[in-house]
Amino acid sequence: MAYWLLKTEPSDFSFDDLVKAKRAVWDGVANNTALIHIRRVKKGDLAIIYHTGDEKAAVGIAEVVTDAYPDPRAADSKVVVFDLKPKQRLAKPVTLKQIKADPLFAEWELVRISRLSVMPVPTAIWKRINQLSED
Repeated sequence: MAYWLLKTEPSDFSFDDLVKAKRAVWDGVANNTALIHIRRVKKGDLAIIYHTGDEKAAVGIAEVVTDAYPDPRAADSKVVVFDLKPKQRLAKPVTLKQIKADPLFAEWELVRISRLSVMPVPTAIWKRINQLSED
């Protein structure tokens, strides 16, 4: 199992929207690096849902329920998507400010490449985000 971070503008599609939908297609990604990451997503992986915009915080965890597949609505076969369902809301949001203040996160893409919308989450960082949520 792998871990991922998925960034979304909550006014477009929030973790609450995912909870209401019960299942959704993660689409709308055009960045080549993010698409490379999406191609590696597998059924059973877990993903942190991160709200961008005014919130800038990890807010929930979702489970990937399909492997990546070509986006049926895209003209370009290189554009891929996957389906996911909500797993749980984090006990409390973990803000970007908290993340930037912790040296463990210094080399992570969320800190270094702020525009990237899909990125892997190393196990140590996954555990630390969950720990920060519980503190």
